[in-house]
Amino acid sequence: MTDQRPTIRLKPKMNARAIRHGFPWVYDNELVTDRRTRALAPGTIAVLEDGARDALGTVAVSPGSRIFARMLDRDPQAAIDRGWISTRLARALAHRETLFDAPFYRLVHAEADGLPGVVLDRFGEVAVLQPNAAWADALAEDFADALIAVTGVTTVVKNASGRARALEGLDEETVVLRGQLDAPVPVPMNGATYVADILSGQKTGLFYDQRPNHAFAAGLARGKRVLDVFSHVGGFGLAALARGAESALAVDGSAAALALAEQGAELGGMGDRFATRKGDAFDVLAALNDEGAQFDVVICDPPAFAPSKKALEAGLRAYERVARLAAPLVAPGGYLGLCSCSHAADLSRFRNASARGIGRAGRAAQLIHTGFAGADHPQLPQLAESGYLKSLFFRLD
Repeated sequence: MTDQRPTIRLKPKMNARAIRHGFPWVYDNELVTDRRTRALAPGTIAVLEDGARDALGTVAVSPGSRIFARMLDRDPQAAIDRGWISTRLARALAHRETLFDAPFYRLVHAEADGLPGVVLDRFGEVAVLQPNAAWADALAEDFADALIAVTGVTTVVKNASGRARALEGLDEETVVLRGQLDAPVPVPMNGATYVADILSGQKTGLFYDQRPNHAFAAGLARGKRVLDVFSHVGGFGLAALARGAESALAVDGSAAALALAEQGAELGGMGDRFATRKGDAFDVLAALNDEGAQFDVVICDPPAFAPSKKALEAGLRAYERVARLAAPLVAPGGYLGLCSCSHAADLSRFRNASARGIGRAGRAAQLIHTGFAGADHPQLPQLAESGYLKSLFFRLD
C-alpha cells in the first residue's frame, strides 16, 4: 500500500525549486538523515517531502549512494508496478517508432525517459535491460513482462555490467530473463550490418548513440581510406564501407570485438576492403606514425577518459594526446573525427583539448561539424549528465 511508504524529507532550509522544476535527483546532503532513513534498503520506494512536509513525489532511495533518491513520479501515491512500467515503456516506444522503420534502437534512456537508472536497448526480437538502480533491479521481472507485452519482443536479457550498479550494491550477473539467446545478433544500421554480442560483449553489445555520427563520417568517406580507432565492433569503419569507402582499418584492444567487426564486414559483403589491427590504441597510433601511414578519414572514439570530475584533468590530457597522435595520420585535406562520451568533460573543454592536440601535431584545422547522440538518446534538460556524447569533425590542411 502506498500509505505505508516511508517518508524522506529535505532539510528545512533546502530549496525544493529544482525538484519541482524537473531535476530528478536528491543528494544525501540535502536530506534530513537519521538512523531510520540510513537503514532503508536500497531500492525502497518512498515519499519525498520538502522542508514544510509537503509531498513532492514518489522516489526510489539508495542510502549508500551520493544520489540518495531518484524521482520516479510526481504523484506521491503512484503505484510503481508492472502497469506503471508499461505506461512508461509505451511512451518511450511511440517516440522510437516515429524515428525508425526497424526495431533497432535505444528504447529507454534512463532519467530522460522517466525511468531513472534504466537503460534498454532493442535488437529486433531481443531487448537488453540494464537496471543500474536498485529499484529497477528489484522489478526486473516486471520489466521483462512489460517489455514483452508492450513491444512484442520474445527475448529479454538483464545485463549487469553497468559501472553504476556497484554503487547501488548490485550484482554483475548477466542472465536471460525471458526466451533464449545462443548467438550474437546481426544489427542493420546506416547500410551496414553489425554483430552484437549481447551476452558477453561490451555494455549491451552495441553503441546506438553514435548512429548519426557514423552516418556523417560515412558521408565523408566515399572512395577514401578510413582509419577507425577504438573501433569496438566496427562502428565508423563499417558505416564508411557501406557508403563506398575504398578501405577501412579498425583498431581496438579487444580481439573479440574485432572478430565481430570482421563478421559484420563479411555479412555486408565488404570483407575484402576491411582490415583490423589489435593493440593499445595509443601504441598503434604511434606505430602508424612511425610507419608513415596516411588516411583520408581518421576517427577516434575512445572510452570515457573523464568518467567523473576527479578524473577530468587527466581525461582532457588523454583526449589531447589522442588528437596529437591522430592528426599526423590525416592526409592533407582529409578529415579527423574525435569523440568523447565523458559527461564530466563538457563540449567546450573537449573541443579545446582536441584543438590543442591538433595544434601540437603541427596541423591547421577547420571545425566542420559537431555531433551528439541520436534522438533515441534524449536528454533531460534539467540533467546535464544525460547529454554526454560529443563528436567533433575537423578538416585538416
